[in-house]
Amino acid sequence: MTLVSDLVAVLNEERVRNGGLERALYNRDASILEGRAGVVCFPETTAEVQAVVKVAANHGRAVVPRGAGTGLAGGAVPVGSEGHEPVVVVTTRMNQILEVDAENAVAWVQPGVLNLDLSRHVAPLGLHFAPDPSSQQACSIGGNVANNSGGPHCLAYGVTTAHVLALDVVLADGALVRLGGLEPEGPGYDLRGAFIGSEGTMGLAVAVAVRLTPLPPALRTLLVGFPTVEAAAETVTAVIGAGIIPAAMEMMDARITKAVEEYVHAGFPADAAAVLLIEIDGLEDGVTAAAAEVIQLAEDRGATSVRMAADAAERELLWKGRKSAFGAVARIAPDYYLHDTVVPRTRLAEILARVYELADANGVAVMNVFHAGDGNLHPLFLFDRRRPGELERVKAAGDQLIRVCIEAGGVLSGEHGIGLEKRDYMPLLFSPADLLAQDSLRDAFDPTRLFNPEKVIPSGSRCGDLQSVPPGVWI
Repeated sequence: MTLVSDLVAVLNEERVRNGGLERALYNRDASILEGRAGVVCFPETTAEVQAVVKVAANHGRAVVPRGAGTGLAGGAVPVGSEGHEPVVVVTTRMNQILEVDAENAVAWVQPGVLNLDLSRHVAPLGLHFAPDPSSQQACSIGGNVANNSGGPHCLAYGVTTAHVLALDVVLADGALVRLGGLEPEGPGYDLRGAFIGSEGTMGLAVAVAVRLTPLPPALRTLLVGFPTVEAAAETVTAVIGAGIIPAAMEMMDARITKAVEEYVHAGFPADAAAVLLIEIDGLEDGVTAAAAEVIQLAEDRGATSVRMAADAAERELLWKGRKSAFGAVARIAPDYYLHDTVVPRTRLAEILARVYELADANGVAVMNVFHAGDGNLHPLFLFDRRRPGELERVKAAGDQLIRVCIEAGGVLSGEHGIGLEKRDYMPLLFSPADLLAQDSLRDAFDPTRLFNPEKVIPSGSRCGDLQSVPPGVWI
């Protein structure tokens, strides 16, 4: 029996794709990296996932879990040699909300449920799913789990791991295990926490119990313009220093603000050097007082405009502008390389200046839109891959950006993950002993290395022969 025929036997012909064009569609995710997909499968049930994993293992093929394909670090890019390409298991058809317990604010969902669909489903109950990546209209809960995704409102509410109680996971031998539980504090090690953020390298989540969060009784959404990037960055530090933790605090520079305004027409101040989109939620009196203090802190630092959303429609328009930023860039350049690093919040202005410098030095355009409250940078380097040399210059700028952020006391990723993109930069942040510990944890879940090979941990982790990454290295 062939791999394809065995997979057809456990699914059906329509849900097993082996044509050249169909496989090519799954060679990449939303990153600029590309791999080589083998057979592509679309299971709908836990039992089907277990069967697919067993078939792949029997044929000596790796398994690459894939959700909606919105990942930006190459985490769902299939890696394998010719004739040994991985089986790509796509979870988009596992899109059922299985159960909602409104009294306990918990929902069980399949991994293919879209982030925003879940919040819309439970909104009539006065609840929502707090993590809200900019791609929340398209990204799936399974992908959020794999990358421990964040989003604008994770400043106050925390990233995905704070909102997942339990997971049903298929392991490399096809066994089904439950990690975590619905009880307040489960016994033993936190295997749930170990699995979240493992980027598909430890198994495949087939059901997720998520914690739902009450919709806030009061909201204030502010759009504040500044004459300089430094003034906006100083305001971010001042707000947090004053003990105010907004639900969200996003920064956009002049270039991306102009692009967004021309695209969405939301009334963003196109003449501002930077804008902050700040949202405060909670009880009415507290929200009113906090909003007034934030406005005063911004004006003390030279804010040139302050706009407060008058109603829900205006709030949604402002957030549409922020979350359409990446789409707005497509009107300017056909390609962009979106980065994801984290720096100390107090060094935002300094690092942004360095970002502009290294972009200019490499001859590439850059725009900045990011989660300012937690120092999570998202520079967008614009390019056209059809022009000779442009991709290479963008890669060089990305390499330098990573090193600048690490040297400033930052980390490699805030929410996009390591995947292929940053795998070989891990030694810049972790010692050989650190990497060996991470690799050993992966071994405990998947000793056969069936799931998502070549991701996250660089080669050599098992024997301690890691070397520093030379400048300009790319995958």
